[in-house]
Amino acid sequence: MKKLALHWKIIIGMVLGVVYGLIANQLGWVDFTNDWIKPWGKIFVNLLKLIAVPLVFASLIKGVASLSDISKLSRIGGKTIAIYLVSTVIAVTIGLLLVNTVKPGEGFDKDSISKTEQIEEGANKKIKAAENVKDGGPLQFLVDIVPTNIFDAASNNRNMLQVIFFAILFGIALVMIPNEKTTYVKGFFDGINDIILQIVDIIMMAAPYGVFALLGGLVVDFGASAELFISLAKYSVTVIVGLLLMILVVYPLILKIFTKMKYKDFFKGIMPAQMLAFSTSSSAATLPVTMERCEDHLGVSEEVSSFVLPLGATINMDGTSLYQAVAAVFIAQAFGYSLGLTDQLTIVLTATLASIGAAAVPGAGMIMLIIVLGSIPTLPSDIIAPGLALIFGVDRILDMMRTVVNVTGDATVATVVASTEGKLKEVTEEELMS
Repeated sequence: MKKLALHWKIIIGMVLGVVYGLIANQLGWVDFTNDWIKPWGKIFVNLLKLIAVPLVFASLIKGVASLSDISKLSRIGGKTIAIYLVSTVIAVTIGLLLVNTVKPGEGFDKDSISKTEQIEEGANKKIKAAENVKDGGPLQFLVDIVPTNIFDAASNNRNMLQVIFFAILFGIALVMIPNEKTTYVKGFFDGINDIILQIVDIIMMAAPYGVFALLGGLVVDFGASAELFISLAKYSVTVIVGLLLMILVVYPLILKIFTKMKYKDFFKGIMPAQMLAFSTSSSAATLPVTMERCEDHLGVSEEVSSFVLPLGATINMDGTSLYQAVAAVFIAQAFGYSLGLTDQLTIVLTATLASIGAAAVPGAGMIMLIIVLGSIPTLPSDIIAPGLALIFGVDRILDMMRTVVNVTGDATVATVVASTEGKLKEVTEEELMS
């Protein structure tokens, strides 16, 4: 078992969880499951929630501070960040358009969901929250982003936008202060970031068991119906179609507008990095190969690649953001909640900003999804755990595919920036294929 890759362990845990849930339903082990199995799934979800704030805070500060010179923001830095953010917004928008068109969650058995105590409590909270909603001005959304107390904001995952705002402000201030005065501060956050990433690795070791408990409890609660598996299939296909649109339509269009490079040549040059991204599910692990392919096989100058690509591994998560948009709306649909325009605009903004602080490691996308779900005002927090249980079983293969999109987006932006800066040289066919 120790020799198996993590994704195989998660898949095994998922399968065993479903099988256990079916057996438990047949043998009447509902109380035993709810008392002794289901709590471990909740503990796993709580662990993911536990590291959400420090992960975003440390990773985002490190990413912004890596600019090292505030003047770089005026040209290469500003151009890079702008393109990354625009591509992320495009990815989230595509995800929302697809999930609202396909509506994969509507095939779920809502009657069986409404019978559970947990969902009933969530519905009551939704009603109570709706009664407490106060009318705000058109800029109230921006007002809510700026915290009055960062410690109070960090105490609740629903205030993640406020944490992100403060982290960006903190990082910019670090860049503006002379390096000799901030060396220890930057080193501190570098160390904190590394520690948090190590905690992520530790938590992910428990992922197979957490998935087993989550899915076992889910099947016992809701039963295993044809509608469940049909909904999951529709959800997966919706995510995959969105990811393919990014790779086959959006990125080629960006390259055509800003560069003279043919996408066929770009694809040949970057393919090894894409394959590594698929196998590792980690933009960070793929980064050395991505830099080598961009410099030696796409003609991107080292000056551009050494700045744009590491920054992209921190703030550019197109595939992850698209997945978060689809997953958030799918979970809401599956549990019978209708998300209005304000809720979906919240998803766009939160997914875009949260992607800036997302760690480039396997499993980070699920943590960011918790942040997105927690930021939606009309979505009760009680459905987060069962909602994650719904999609966790298929998350690993989708994680592999969205990492390919993340890495492809990084390489696309590096190529565009290099072209607009006159730092993109032509490469031979041999260099493309080697």
